[in-house]
Amino acid sequence: MKYKSLTKQEAFDENPFVEKAIQDIKIVQRTQVIRPQNQNEIQLIVNSGSGEVQGHTAFMKYVEVDEEQFAKVYLSQFAAFWELTKPAIRVFGFIITRLKPKQDYFYFDMEDCMIYTGYTHRNNILTGLSCLIECGIIARSNKAYKYFINPLVVFNGDRVSFAKTYIKKKKSNADSQQLSMFDRHEDVTQPREVGSGEQKGKK
Repeated sequence: MKYKSLTKQEAFDENPFVEKAIQDIKIVQRTQVIRPQNQNEIQLIVNSGSGEVQGHTAFMKYVEVDEEQFAKVYLSQFAAFWELTKPAIRVFGFIITRLKPKQDYFYFDMEDCMIYTGYTHRNNILTGLSCLIECGIIARSNKAYKYFINPLVVFNGDRVSFAKTYIKKKKSNADSQQLSMFDRHEDVTQPREVGSGEQKGKK
């Protein structure tokens, strides 16, 4: 398959994938029961007539988590990789090493990429970048060394915090962005981290 040259790919001032990402990132609201550390933190419910203790209070809070939090590559978007060429796969491997937590962009260095991929010709790298662009995984910025990453396909860190930060930034300019939230409640007796596939991750 022949791809357009890199310089003919559209360049953007801001990440072109984020508008859709804040619509598609699913947030789950979970209920956490906070267990008191000692008896002094428990408020008892006492019957005023008999003086008997009939119950005690429970402290609860709602926590929002991304169901796919901390995953690098999201299975729901795996089809984006089906058409990748060998150069594109190698270049993508290099890009993964350049992703910073909670950032929707990365800085690209040609020489470092050539060392990582083992290619001796720049054309292989440029072809790989063009393929990744046309498959909707990355996008060019208006700076030659900076590219945007599609946070629905691959992301480093907590996409919920990222999406909220993006919305807050956009609202300061034009109050038009809304985050789609798909809420459900789930009682849990112990606070826990929730990650992709119910695995713990680290930021």
